[in-house]
Amino acid sequence: MIQKLYTIESGSLDPYLNLGLEEYLMYQAGRTECILYLWQNERTVVIGRNQNAWKECRAEKLEEDGGHLARRLSGGGAVFHDLGNLNFTFLARKENYDVEKQTEVILRAVNKLGIRAEKSGRNDITVKGCKISGNAYYRTGDYCYHHGTILLHTDQELMERYLRVSRKKLDSKGVDSVRSRVGNLCAWVPDLNRERMTETLKEALGLCYGCPVEDFPGERLEGEDIQRRAERFASWEWKYGRQIPFSDEVEERFPWGEIRIQLNVDEGRIQEARLFTDAMDAELTGRLEKYLAGLLFRKKEIRNAMDGFQTENELQTLMKKDITNLMELFF
Repeated sequence: MIQKLYTIESGSLDPYLNLGLEEYLMYQAGRTECILYLWQNERTVVIGRNQNAWKECRAEKLEEDGGHLARRLSGGGAVFHDLGNLNFTFLARKENYDVEKQTEVILRAVNKLGIRAEKSGRNDITVKGCKISGNAYYRTGDYCYHHGTILLHTDQELMERYLRVSRKKLDSKGVDSVRSRVGNLCAWVPDLNRERMTETLKEALGLCYGCPVEDFPGERLEGEDIQRRAERFASWEWKYGRQIPFSDEVEERFPWGEIRIQLNVDEGRIQEARLFTDAMDAELTGRLEKYLAGLLFRKKEIRNAMDGFQTENELQTLMKKDITNLMELFF
């Protein structure tokens, strides 16, 4: 049961430091605590843990313009951050981690501004059909977080300039461009700024949980640990990962997300596999990459192996079924 509510605001616009602090805070959440972390990045594209950096973002153009590419721990799709966007993260232990309640904080905050917002699809919050917040989730052991964006007055032209959104994803939303499926809250509240949104979120947090909201204790922040995490997020290896010399590739979009499978096949055996996806589950595809390596490149062999692959929940079972059927397109 939550007995302590803390908030903390990052004073940095560096995406790698902010992601490092987010990861650090996840491990600081006590058994009866929930932490709301608020942060902003300057001109940044943040991709999901299992996404292909080159496919999701015009990275060269972004970096030429002084922007940053970052990869987060959670699954889901690519998002654009600038100073017109406020990011939030709820951090709690597994027993107190409640996505529905955490989402209610965001909905209540937006509603307090006089705007009617609602949860839509697998991870969006919308106002009159326009996405004003995308959410993603991460868990390791008993430690969990739920984070997302709140679009206040983000530059939609820059968003469209840097993001590469697949035609299949746009078609599934029934829209023609990145810009047409998102909306800024300032369209309904023209004078909305970070400070007002921050205070409204803090009020909504206290109301939803029925506890007073306090500042996170500064003495619990360990600068060297946070910096080490930031350096990992800033590394080329983490941001871009490795590309394999793939010989076969298939791609499809399912209700749970889009997936691209690349295989490096040599002498009739899968030498290496890469699975790129915007699925909310950040764990399944990493396990599958290791599982597929070494298998004979035969339909029956792969299907038999996939039948024996262990899943942990209904979503993973559905993903496994769809991925198994998709892999038959290799043959």
